[in-house]
Amino acid sequence: MVSRSLQLKILSAVIVFGAWEIAGRIPVSYAFPTFIDSFAALLRMAFDGTLLVAYAETLKPLVVGILISSVFGIGLGLWIGLSAKFDWLFSPIFIVMQAAPLAALIPILVMAYGIGLTSKVFVVCIMAMPVIVLNTAGAVRNTPTSIKEMGRAYLGSDLDIILKIILPSASPVIFSGLRLGISAGFIGAILAELKITPTGVGDIITYSRSIADYPAMYAAIFSIILLAVLFLNLLERIEVYLFEGNVRGYASD
Repeated sequence: MVSRSLQLKILSAVIVFGAWEIAGRIPVSYAFPTFIDSFAALLRMAFDGTLLVAYAETLKPLVVGILISSVFGIGLGLWIGLSAKFDWLFSPIFIVMQAAPLAALIPILVMAYGIGLTSKVFVVCIMAMPVIVLNTAGAVRNTPTSIKEMGRAYLGSDLDIILKIILPSASPVIFSGLRLGISAGFIGAILAELKITPTGVGDIITYSRSIADYPAMYAAIFSIILLAVLFLNLLERIEVYLFEGNVRGYASD
């Protein structure tokens, strides 16, 4: 039997793609193709290897940036959440990073690090890390004091309290921050390719727009959204596997 969650996801996809097809057939704009045309372009680029070559370039800064943001973001967030002094010192930095207009920072990164991989990794990190750090810090900071005091009453060490009480309690919010941060990282990777050097999927988008091949342009955009959705679903399954007791389902399930 199909689960309620999967039914809602399928229904959501049908509504979105149906609306896309209708909007393309009206049409709302000469530059807005139908879903069928865009999907056909996606299949064509997948079978002729265009997407494979593009993602070989796009995934380099994306994977490196997400790994750096996840490891250092959770570590810094844990540190900030456990210490009021570090919270006061570092939280404003990441709040400013989250609020700063990224497009205005890209020329500064290019001047400092050139147009290569380093600049693109920095763009991904600037987009992804603040969300991960702030969510992790908030989750750790809001761990119930009574639970931590109970751990100390049973002679638990500071490390025991962090590993066995704080992290399991904060895990749902930490993983929510990871999902949001990774989504922002995908946006940062494409933005870097559009603003720094047109490579990978960003090159397909730029070139297709220049020759008015709008189905290919929308197919490239749709492919990065699809990859992000698949990756986030994988992360959600990992969360369920690691912290099954903390998963909250629908009230009607």
